[in-house]
Amino acid sequence: MARSIPPVRRRRSSVLLLGAAAAAALLLYLLVMASGRDEVRPVRERCTATVSGASWSLNPDQAVNASTITAVAVARGLPPRAASIALATAVQESGLRNLNYGDDAGPDSRGLFQQRPSQGWGAQEQVMDPVYAANAFYDALVEVPGYQDLPLTVAAQTVQRSAFPDAYADHESEGRAFASALTGQTPAALGCTLGPAEAAGDPDTVLAAMSALYGEQQAMILGEVLVVGASGEYGWSLAQWAVANAKALNINDVSYDSRTWTRGSGAWSESDAPAAQVAIKTAPAPTGSG
Repeated sequence: MARSIPPVRRRRSSVLLLGAAAAAALLLYLLVMASGRDEVRPVRERCTATVSGASWSLNPDQAVNASTITAVAVARGLPPRAASIALATAVQESGLRNLNYGDDAGPDSRGLFQQRPSQGWGAQEQVMDPVYAANAFYDALVEVPGYQDLPLTVAAQTVQRSAFPDAYADHESEGRAFASALTGQTPAALGCTLGPAEAAGDPDTVLAAMSALYGEQQAMILGEVLVVGASGEYGWSLAQWAVANAKALNINDVSYDSRTWTRGSGAWSESDAPAAQVAIKTAPAPTGSG
């Protein structure tokens, strides 16, 4: 309903008081903005894959799971298409969350792929392990004849046997984008916007996490920096895995092949980083910490 116009005879003092109050509130807001307090507002943390002009975002925990699924494919020598199918499947099944519960259709379903121990996927503790779950998915996928050439939803459904077989197609573009970035097909495609690290990082911990997924690496540690020898798409896979895990592993900077990602900007920029080394700089101890 439209608001009626106040009668002219209404006393103007109330209008003036209201105007003064609004002006005071506006002045207070501007003073707060000018004081710099907006600089400490919480950062909306997210990891975004941008491929062929389209962007898709995940929260940092989801990005870690996506990077794990993809790293397993890379370590096995599988094509990026395999990672695309796996990621789209995990988005549909769990939202890329390592769920410790199932739905009505599968009450014993667990993990990223909602795999069911009662259907032979492994023990509950196993399917809750993202690395085990990803390997189990790929073990089944590679047995599907011509899976690379099948529609994604057909390949995924052949593995999963879901009650909603067409749902996987809804996530194909998202799965393809993150697979392209995290396999290294598309350089500098994955960036994460993060707040300051809450603790010091440890290059040894980063190397251990990377090696557990990709296998043994040619690496050295220089202070707070882990340097890993790598080239081509494999180097970009390692570099963007590090970005996806930057929050979990307290990583501040990742450099590779003339590009550097920084936690402060959340994006990749031109740099003098060499093409044969991935340099991962961990965060120092926060100021004021014991």
